Amino acid sequence: MQAKKYNISVEATLEVIGGKWKCVILCHLTHGKKRTSELRRLIPQITQKMLTQQLRELEEDGIINRIVYNQVPPKVEYELSDYGWGLKGILDALCAWGEKHLDKVYGDKYSVLEKSVLNEQLD
Repeated sequence: MQAKKYNISVEATLEVIGGKWKCVILCHLTHGKKRTSELRRLIPQITQKMLTQQLRELEEDGIINRIVYNQVPPKVEYELSDYGWGLKGILDALCAWGEKHLDKVYGDKYSVLEKSVLNEQLD
């Protein structure tokens, strides 16, 4: 089996964390373990099917850990793996750039950002 060839290494990064939802999921997981239902509340625009698919792909790539508790009813949580924590700097940089972009385009990022634990706003 021949290894896939990449033009530049950022392609490999985007292959793992690219798309609309993976970085959003990962940003939430930087704040601790989350159950699927918690992630759905934190990301209301994502469908259950898409969330499940994205979580499975991130788990397959070793970015997150799926923790299953042996209890009734079943309890499952997700957390960043040690390997996944290596993305923290990238995620922080993406958030910082996004905030600057929102300020540039809208004048005030908080006028378009939902209130969330990820969107630090002093009231």
